[in-house]
Amino acid sequence: MRCLFLLTFLIIAPLAQGAADPELRALLIEAVAESESFDDRFAAEVWLSDMSSRLRRQLPDPKERLEILQRVHSEARRVDLPPELVLAVIDVESNFDRFAISWAGALGLMQVMPFWLNEIGRPDDNLFHIDTNLRMGCTILRYYIDREKGDMIRALARYNGSLGRRIYPDKVLDKLRKKWFRS
Repeated sequence: MRCLFLLTFLIIAPLAQGAADPELRALLIEAVAESESFDDRFAAEVWLSDMSSRLRRQLPDPKERLEILQRVHSEARRVDLPPELVLAVIDVESNFDRFAISWAGALGLMQVMPFWLNEIGRPDDNLFHIDTNLRMGCTILRYYIDREKGDMIRALARYNGSLGRRIYPDKVLDKLRKKWFRS
């Protein structure tokens, strides 16, 4: 029953009020049809609609927003991470700017350091490419979570290169709780 209410609230209600953007609706239908990382189409619709509404301010282009959300979900699920955690990391790292460059030289959505491309023998890969960045960032994050035996504070600090300090992990976990709604 709760899922049915959520679907009504997230998809049908805005349409009835005329508030839904027809272009977004078409893109969402296409995104749901192409989403392989979801258990079913209903779950894809609910998650993509919900996350899209939370991300609208940062990514006004519905096509780019849904593309990033689909890829985040897919890459997070590939390495057994909650997609919402990955969204929180991206929110803090790059504010969803796929062309972001940090003062330390980290690139893209998840702010992956370019030296990794040489380390894995793929120096010509592009970290501004959404798939490449998410694949590497999610893999690195999963590795640190495993290395720290699930200690999220230490894993996130390792990911950020700030082991021993809580500022970065607290920012990510705060985003996760307040915006992406995962405790």
